Amino acid sequence: MQWPGSPCPLGATYDGAGTNFALFSEVADRVELCLFDEADRETRVELREVDGFVWHAYLPRVTPGQRYGYRVHGPHDPPAGLRCNPHKLLLDPYAKAITGDLRWNEALFGYVLGGGERNDADSAPYLPKSVVVDPFFDWSSDQPPGRPYNESVVYEAHVRGLTMRHPDLPEELRGTYAGLGHPAVIEYLTRLGVTAVELMPVHHFVDDHHLVRRGRTNYWGYNTIGYFAPHERYAANRGQGRQVQEFKWMVRSLHQADIEVILDVVYNHTAEGNHLGPTLSLRGIDNAAYYRLVENAPLYYRDYTGTGNSLNVRHPHTLQLIMDSLRYWVTEMRVDGFRFDLAATLAREFYDVDRLSAFFDIVQQDPVISRVKLIAEPWDVGPGGYQVGNFPPLWTEWNGKYRDTVRDFWRGEPATMAEFASRITGSSDLYQDDGRRPYASVNFVTAHDGFTLTDLVSYNEKHNEDNGEDNRDGHGDNRSWNCGAEGPTDDAAVLELRARQRRNLLATLFLSQGVPMLLHGDEVGRTQHGNNNAYCQDNELSWLDWSLAEKNADLLEFTRALAELRRAHPVFRRRRFFRGRPLRRGDELRDIAWFTPSGEEMTERDWECGFGRSISVFLNGDGIPDLDRLGRRVTDDSFLLCFNAHDGAIDFTMPDVEYGNEWTVVLDTASGEVLGCGCGKVTGVVAGDTPTRARQAPALGVLTVGPRTLVVLERTG
Repeated sequence: MQWPGSPCPLGATYDGAGTNFALFSEVADRVELCLFDEADRETRVELREVDGFVWHAYLPRVTPGQRYGYRVHGPHDPPAGLRCNPHKLLLDPYAKAITGDLRWNEALFGYVLGGGERNDADSAPYLPKSVVVDPFFDWSSDQPPGRPYNESVVYEAHVRGLTMRHPDLPEELRGTYAGLGHPAVIEYLTRLGVTAVELMPVHHFVDDHHLVRRGRTNYWGYNTIGYFAPHERYAANRGQGRQVQEFKWMVRSLHQADIEVILDVVYNHTAEGNHLGPTLSLRGIDNAAYYRLVENAPLYYRDYTGTGNSLNVRHPHTLQLIMDSLRYWVTEMRVDGFRFDLAATLAREFYDVDRLSAFFDIVQQDPVISRVKLIAEPWDVGPGGYQVGNFPPLWTEWNGKYRDTVRDFWRGEPATMAEFASRITGSSDLYQDDGRRPYASVNFVTAHDGFTLTDLVSYNEKHNEDNGEDNRDGHGDNRSWNCGAEGPTDDAAVLELRARQRRNLLATLFLSQGVPMLLHGDEVGRTQHGNNNAYCQDNELSWLDWSLAEKNADLLEFTRALAELRRAHPVFRRRRFFRGRPLRRGDELRDIAWFTPSGEEMTERDWECGFGRSISVFLNGDGIPDLDRLGRRVTDDSFLLCFNAHDGAIDFTMPDVEYGNEWTVVLDTASGEVLGCGCGKVTGVVAGDTPTRARQAPALGVLTVGPRTLVVLERTG
């Protein structure tokens, strides 16, 4: 029995008595809903109602767990951009769950392989199926943490990679949403000081044909085919759409620990690839509406992503798909924000990147999406695609310039000091002019795409041979330094330098203005053995080896202490940019001051010095213009940060007495000690000393900072 149903909402919506089905297609002549039973037998139901190009029906007694797909009848003229073919079963773009693996077969393609003529083989046996889901879930007293950006510490993680080898997880929970929400993992994240996990793609994706042929998978997941469906492979309880309930349980568990959930989302392209790709969903539903086609040659696809296609964000129904997906994940799945992969693609209204494109206008006024965390990966592979600093004020950005500059500074590249100073103070040159704050900069030194932190200081060259692409894949410009030996070594001096460089990079990250983002496993020395593009490595190369937490316990404790130091001192996480002048009339000290190692204030000539690699900066804890949540002015201790990226020790003279009479070392990357952290009496070490009592450095005194070392001093008098 079929009732007319409603054209909205799109997708399959269960109401307790039956399910409403609705599918948009402007080019369709007919649409068939295909229902599959447990034996995979197919029943076709023609959708007879159509309103505003939305085909719809209501089916009583169709309940959660029902598998389905669509067949769209319409024009098939690929040179004209029309690719309807009812012999191809299609996934619902609004499916809340997808079950089964894609099994690569010639029937999935709209043309005969090796020929070119139309392929009318039935693809249903090889395609995953959309699933009707139960929308009801007991959220109990769940509340989003709502943590301000400047108080956030983001942890980029992979659901499977983070949990697959955790010794305290039951075997059946490893690699799953339930594993990520397990108390053992949550306790680890909490102790590390993490306030938000940024999960690599969990939208349902498929493994690329060329990877499957090589015995690999798309481990990273940037190959989306379902923008509403949590990936089934990450569920401990599979089938019947159970991954939806498990994902919600994970979010609720993380929220109870005051940890936010941010999703890495891929709205720039889909898994259907270029004109030679398979017909899985959007291509067969309404190709020209959903994809950017080449003008005057619509057989082909515009590709700003390097993956074969780009979504057509100029079309209202494509924009609706993206916005409906975002709202669903916020309102129904209760996530706290999004990181947009290759976000510059979403700004391409015509050809060039348009900062005021329709997508950003819609997000700006949306009452749901505008209130969550929005993080752009501000580039794509198209012309003019590098857009760091150019996104609208509502957005934060992965700051690629921060990554490159911090790497260059600590590996000793010349003429980096001025830009380094800008990057660690929030990149005001990128964000201040349009009214954004320091936290618009999501600072990172490493991310999933590239070397891990340990590999960054252990390899000069990428070593991606295991990917099966003759080491041609991955970035060649890594700005890395192996510290004197390529890869594993027994050289004690090299190992000590690598350890110090890791601490330098981590300390710089946590003490910079902006939002620090830590790549999962960097805090315990995770390595991919020089592979900087492990996108297809779903194995121990990519999974976190939790035994490293014991082996590199000193690095883990150092990272935890850094997070605590940042949390305890708002001077390291200001909400407003430094102004280089006193906060109030009558104050003697500016909010920030820069000094040469000789204790003299930096001059223009000093900034332009190409060989300079040492600098100190005074952060005035009484010069913070922020208010706390009760409206009280924020004050803090004052600090002096001494950066020495030279290969030899440097004597740093303390600033004039007006900046302080007495200083105490609270962090030294040579020894790996972080002390104080607002937690009681300060004791510590100075570069080269034994770890007994903190050395007091009097005003106008001299502090020797070891080679390639960062020392942080707190004003104590």
